Amino acid sequence: MNRNILKVTLLAATLGLVSGAAFAEDYRQNPFTLTYKNAITENVVGKVNIHAVNYALNGVNIVANVYTPANYDPSKQYPAIVVAHPNGGVKEQVAGLYAQRLAEMGYITIAADAAYQGGSGGEPRNIDKPSHRIEDIHGMADFISQYPGVDATELGLLGICGGGGYSLKAAQTDKRFKSVATLSMFNSGLVRRNGYVNSQTDTIQERLKQASEARALEASSGEIRYTGDAQLTDEQIAKLPFELYREGFIYYGKTHAHPNSTFRYTVSSLLELMSFDATNNIDLINQPLLMIAGSKADSLYMTQDAFIKASGADSKELFLIDGATHIQTYWNPEYVDKAVSKLTEFYGKNL
Repeated sequence: MNRNILKVTLLAATLGLVSGAAFAEDYRQNPFTLTYKNAITENVVGKVNIHAVNYALNGVNIVANVYTPANYDPSKQYPAIVVAHPNGGVKEQVAGLYAQRLAEMGYITIAADAAYQGGSGGEPRNIDKPSHRIEDIHGMADFISQYPGVDATELGLLGICGGGGYSLKAAQTDKRFKSVATLSMFNSGLVRRNGYVNSQTDTIQERLKQASEARALEASSGEIRYTGDAQLTDEQIAKLPFELYREGFIYYGKTHAHPNSTFRYTVSSLLELMSFDATNNIDLINQPLLMIAGSKADSLYMTQDAFIKASGADSKELFLIDGATHIQTYWNPEYVDKAVSKLTEFYGKNL
């Protein structure tokens, strides 16, 4: 693959890891390798607890964390929330943060690593196909619905970043989800196809040709081509054209890094990604819908577009966190508190 095209694709469509980074929320200091502030360090009776689980999904082993509320009693009934992580993220990062915070509000929650990614199984590694990510969400619903104490008739969904786009798609047909929320929604297919903020529309056909060649190579020789690897200096990060990518490199590569988190993915995945759009058939969502985004996020256009198109929702609300960028909704205590407060209000009314 042409190196220049790879570089453009990476900068405009992915986030990456930075080498030699210092860790503000060090996974190595947490027994559950959680990367977020005020993460659980031990299971204490009477408090929110974390439970590592695994289950099979279409022959692939999925690893997940289930969070149970304070004074959890498996003989009682609790509403539950499925949390879908961002592209390249893992359950120990922002998905875990929101899963823990919602468990503090009385919900049983689950955050799982996507199939072929993170700590979950599947070969070749780092396939990134929408059909898999959507199936991951259905699979989390399968598992958590049978977890002790879960009221399967009271199931909510929260998708973050890329997980938000895939949650919109999953909820179109999976009516086990009684309410749907997104945080900093990222329409992966739209960005992989057109580039971030439509910055790559002139290279669509060239990139499709490269993806087709990668698929042919896999079939003929078993060789897997990847994109999304990057090792940038602070100076290079500062020169990236979009705030999402600048802050993303810092979040994923420095302050909240995790060894299972990578934005490396197979080039052949683009065959499916570039024909996907989270808003296709979005009118099928008839559940209550809440979409949260930062008012200063350069990704806000994707949330606004999806919100307008979600014409079939029983009720819908666009909630902007004043002053927040995309990545700041992942970790900034002020903005996280506002998002959790709104989510608690939303699920309280609709679960």
